[in-house]
Amino acid sequence: MTGEPTSISLRERLQRQATRLWPCVFAYGALLVIAILALHLPNAKDYVGADNDDAMRLVQVRDFLNGQSWFDLMQYRMGLGNGTLMHWSRLIDLPIATLIKLFGYVLPAQRAEAAALFVWPLSILVPSLWGMGLAGRRVGGVFGMHIALALTAFLLVASNRFLPGSIDHHNVQFALVAIMTAMLLDERHRPVSYAIAGFSAALAIAIGAETTPFVAGVCLIVSLAWAWDGKPFASAAKAFGLTLALSISLMFFGTVPPRLYSTVTCDNLSLGYYSLAAIGGGLLLFAAALASGMGRVMRFVVLGGVGATVAASALVIAPQCLRNPLSDLDPMLIDLWLNNIQEAQSFIGSMRQDPYTIGFFYATGLFGIAVCIFRLFHADRVRIHLILLCLLGLSWAIAVVQIRGSSFSNQLAIFPLAMLIIDMRRVSNANRQNSAAALGYILTVLLSVASVWGLVGGFISSRVDNSQAELAAAKEKPSCNSAEAIAPLAYLPPGLVAAPSDMGVWILRFTRNRILSAPYHRNQGGMLTELHIGLATPTEAEAFIRGAGVTTLAFCRDYPQTREIARMKPDGLYAQLEKGNVPPYLLALPRPEGSPVQFFTYVPSGSR
Repeated sequence: MTGEPTSISLRERLQRQATRLWPCVFAYGALLVIAILALHLPNAKDYVGADNDDAMRLVQVRDFLNGQSWFDLMQYRMGLGNGTLMHWSRLIDLPIATLIKLFGYVLPAQRAEAAALFVWPLSILVPSLWGMGLAGRRVGGVFGMHIALALTAFLLVASNRFLPGSIDHHNVQFALVAIMTAMLLDERHRPVSYAIAGFSAALAIAIGAETTPFVAGVCLIVSLAWAWDGKPFASAAKAFGLTLALSISLMFFGTVPPRLYSTVTCDNLSLGYYSLAAIGGGLLLFAAALASGMGRVMRFVVLGGVGATVAASALVIAPQCLRNPLSDLDPMLIDLWLNNIQEAQSFIGSMRQDPYTIGFFYATGLFGIAVCIFRLFHADRVRIHLILLCLLGLSWAIAVVQIRGSSFSNQLAIFPLAMLIIDMRRVSNANRQNSAAALGYILTVLLSVASVWGLVGGFISSRVDNSQAELAAAKEKPSCNSAEAIAPLAYLPPGLVAAPSDMGVWILRFTRNRILSAPYHRNQGGMLTELHIGLATPTEAEAFIRGAGVTTLAFCRDYPQTREIARMKPDGLYAQLEKGNVPPYLLALPRPEGSPVQFFTYVPSGSR
């Protein structure tokens, strides 16, 4: 008898907490962390993520901690000449470096690094789930919040963006996209929501140019909402425009070195993106302040003037940024490098390379777009579905061009699909004897989970594609990127190493050497030189090696690019090394047992 009121009270408290955002964020976050660690930690072989960008970020953070200036983003150990100017922001380096410093007070240097790289990606789960949960609650109430959080958890547990060691900027971009979307779905149009959206938009541009089209979509939505609603939306539009202009100014002057203020680059925050964001935000602010009392037609005329001014500014200041920044790549790099990067593939390229992944990358987003169009056709929650259709359609269209956009389309599809799941559940519960309604509800839930499409594709692939078994076997082989494989370089004085581009970053991480090639489009000269070394005949290759100042050459036949080079030029250096024909100017270093890498020191012809 005495325990019954207590149990009821506890149940009521739990039910009350289940309706609140923050307790749910922490609950789902805790479950997600447990799932991520249980699935991935037992097989982890390194505390750094497997992606080149994770290792490169660590190298950049180390340089920062070792005294390289906040404004100096040169990677002095990569490429030809004096190095390569990186396009990544210190805004990501700073929190990681801070964590390493803090852990360094109680742990040895390497363990402090490992602890920081463990904590950072998992900590980004909190703002990501908060944005997704808030957006879900705004479109579907408490149940919508739980559906959004659950679908997000399934999406992220199948992703590599939030694994321990994943320290590139894509997880932060996921969080910012979630927050911007949640703010736009505030149907009360509170200025604070749109101020947060403006700040998030500026931060997203500063962190990485990949989100620029999405930010442009956010700006378009806010502008059209003001032109349509007028005074009721004026405060929200002013808050967005003012915050965007001030925030992008703060980040431009706070992260870009003064010597580059007048430089326009299209792969990071520079004068081009800064000026367009500041001009657009400022003009929206003035339009909302001065023209909100006009009629709807006149407001659209004013907005047309704002758009024309921004477009003219883009044509004058940064016309080159209106096209793909990778379109200037050398054709050889496109054929031998870019076309083999999965996230850079188009829909058609992905179909050719691995058709079984198409469902994971595209099906959920397309399902969400179809739901939005259906709802709009039936005039169901028009404003919400227009916003979601704009953002989701834009992200899905980008994914058709480059598959990396699918992470955002899968993310944004969660919201229209959450509303559909709510409605299907209501229909199913209204008539529990209707098996068709129950089946429709179950299928809707399953088809809303991107990883379900991935599992189906993987199952089909395992039954019909033998290359998947070969790929699994290849993963068991020693890696050319491991510390053990790169260990022979430790016995040599630091010099310039010519190695396959996918190996270069790891040489930077594990040694003090310079590298010729790494997979970054700003390092075209170094990448092309390494390719020419592999393609040239041994006699011609020596000229490239001598001219670049290479002291050591790394040969790893396990890299697809190396095998392709050897196939293309049977008389080239890589093809000859594959056959065991070593030219006299290359001196083989002792090779650890089982290592897939053979290092050679360069001894100029005639000096022996």
